[in-house]
Amino acid sequence: MPVKIPDTLPARTILENENIFVIPETRARHQDIRPLRLAILNLMPTKIQTETQLLRLLSNTPLQVEVTLLHMRSHNSKNTSREHLLKHYRTLGQVQRSKFDGLIITGAPVEHLEFEEVDYWPELQEVMDWAESNVFSTFFICWASQAALYHRYGIPKYPLPRKMFGVFEHRVLDPRHPLVRGFDDRFFAPHSRHTEIRRQDVERIPDLQILAESEEAGLYLIVSKDGRRVYVPGHSEYDPLTLKYEYERDLSKGLPIHIPVNYFPNDDPTQPPIVRWRGHAHLLFSNWLNYHVYQLTPYDWHDIPQAAVYSYG
Repeated sequence: MPVKIPDTLPARTILENENIFVIPETRARHQDIRPLRLAILNLMPTKIQTETQLLRLLSNTPLQVEVTLLHMRSHNSKNTSREHLLKHYRTLGQVQRSKFDGLIITGAPVEHLEFEEVDYWPELQEVMDWAESNVFSTFFICWASQAALYHRYGIPKYPLPRKMFGVFEHRVLDPRHPLVRGFDDRFFAPHSRHTEIRRQDVERIPDLQILAESEEAGLYLIVSKDGRRVYVPGHSEYDPLTLKYEYERDLSKGLPIHIPVNYFPNDDPTQPPIVRWRGHAHLLFSNWLNYHVYQLTPYDWHDIPQAAVYSYG
């Protein structure tokens, strides 16, 4: 089944050229199907690229997905045109009376700031509180996972001596959990961040379970016991060349940056990178949609949220 997106969204042409099945709004209106309603709060400056990355992963499932794009009204986006935001994005105020089966909140390049110093922090807190009673399951990526853990549990983030940058090996800690069903015992995923959360802080919270971690990169996959909040400090959604672009960007700005780990063959930036994480990324998003959203969310949107009860084994 396809992912339903606006007819004019740039990602539509890109995904169709990749032979990925998307359905425009004009056609979807004529289908009598109850799609999953997902919202994506896009905090990344490169909004169009991030939209495309996430829509690519959301389309790889037999479920029909209807996507609403959100942005922060309290932040002036310098890298995305106002026309694109006005045409394709909405704010919390415009959807606050709506219910969604799922919500994805992306990362953001603001790790150098304390959470309270981020200009849209009060609004982001408002979104996370709103989601508690209007969204069935929320998927937090990279900085958003740190922000959500801090907002809900007071878990701090810590600066790293150098950027966690590259593609790292991870191990699954509980292969019986639905979110990691089908994962290899060892899998790869990208990271690109200057801060971390620590195992001892997460372990003090009875509501949280660590599902995957890396010896080099630390915690990777954390889930609340009821399944309604998923925290991913990495970037499984990244395209093959995203780390390359970030590396070249930082070099051009004269910033301290090292070659991404386990990315270029022989650490040679002139060679095409090796993609080690694509299969895992698709499985992670499809498991979330299937086991944490589709199989548990109420059929009637008005009944969202409802306590998730797992029985797996």
